Amino acid sequence: MNAPWKSGLPGNRDPFSAYICDDNALDVLRPVVIELGWQPEKCNKGGLRNAVQSLSVSASPAILVVDLSESGDPLNDINALAEVCEPGTVVIAIGQVNDVRLYRDLLSSGIHDYLLKPLSPQQVHDALNQALAVFMSPKAGDSDAVKRHISTAVVGTRGGVGASTLATSLAWLFSEQHKSPTALLDLDVHFGTGALALDLEPGRGLTDAIENPSRIDPLFIERAMVRAGDNLSILSAEAPINQPLMTDGAAFVQLEDEFRQAFEMTVIDLPRNMLINFPQLLADVNLVVLTCELTLASARDTIRILSWLKSNASHAHPMIVANKVQPSLSEISRADFEASIERKVDFVIPYDVKAATNAAKLGQVFVDANRSSKATAAIRQIAERVMGVSSDETASFGAEKKSLLGNFDIKSLLPKKTKGEPAAAE
Repeated sequence: MNAPWKSGLPGNRDPFSAYICDDNALDVLRPVVIELGWQPEKCNKGGLRNAVQSLSVSASPAILVVDLSESGDPLNDINALAEVCEPGTVVIAIGQVNDVRLYRDLLSSGIHDYLLKPLSPQQVHDALNQALAVFMSPKAGDSDAVKRHISTAVVGTRGGVGASTLATSLAWLFSEQHKSPTALLDLDVHFGTGALALDLEPGRGLTDAIENPSRIDPLFIERAMVRAGDNLSILSAEAPINQPLMTDGAAFVQLEDEFRQAFEMTVIDLPRNMLINFPQLLADVNLVVLTCELTLASARDTIRILSWLKSNASHAHPMIVANKVQPSLSEISRADFEASIERKVDFVIPYDVKAATNAAKLGQVFVDANRSSKATAAIRQIAERVMGVSSDETASFGAEKKSLLGNFDIKSLLPKKTKGEPAAAE
């Protein structure tokens, strides 16, 4: 199976959780958890099924311990856990069956380790320290430096504010001006305009990924994405509007994970309803370009989305972009808008209906069709800021081998040393 707990730094979530069937195992686990500096309340009563139910409505932790003792079909239940577990989670299983075949099958399914009951404190301590080592070591195949990748989500506060136009323009600039291999993911599955703006047929890549997440791998990415240039590929859809979107978001997360391996840049055209329905999409996003207009409704929704980002994706840096701005005709002034959202607007893109019409007629992205317009100049500044901000963050994280996307506090995972305490077992 294509298990989602691949090694790598996870996003901004809890460092540890456990779901244990019996009190004896809990009594062994809790003191070790306290010793490592984690919260003993994260040791929950209940086994694998309880873990699946809980994680289906909440973010999975960096390290997850699950008890298989009450599972009649451990491998099938582990697959159910994989459907709700986010990328980056290291899973340790506990069970009563002493079977080498089961052990090998569990490891091949993506489990990091399998501990046999009855547990011992040293056994648990060693397993948790080995799980921590996953986050301390670079991925296989990585060079000494962290692989550079920048992930940007473009979100519109209202329909029609031009978020898709901005997303396609940024992706084009990254690929053409900065010569960076770029993936454009258009998540408006029914009404997306990413391929249309590039004068391309969207293909079936995105719908195939949603229908069969287990197929997503490097070969699938190579075949499913539509080439829009030497350095730009797009994955989008025009799904039939009589077919509702039936997904838990796992396919989108796996696509993002594959993009990190295959490209230097990812641009996600992220409709606001998808943002709310699948918050896990922002787990590894570095920047959120919040596209708005100078209206009361947009001000209200900017406030709400900024608050949501602070609570659900605090690691992602929000950038406010006011689009289609006509100073003399704006519903509210820029000063009043900024006062309402209690922060400055980072960039203002002037309204240029002739340039938009020209791009549509030529079948080109906005910045390509209108290279000398003031609106294009503003979008170029946004692209340079995205590249510049993210490059600075990459440099600051380099010493700790931290992922640009995750912005995960590795120190929160490390054991807390006490005076006279020996070094942790490796």
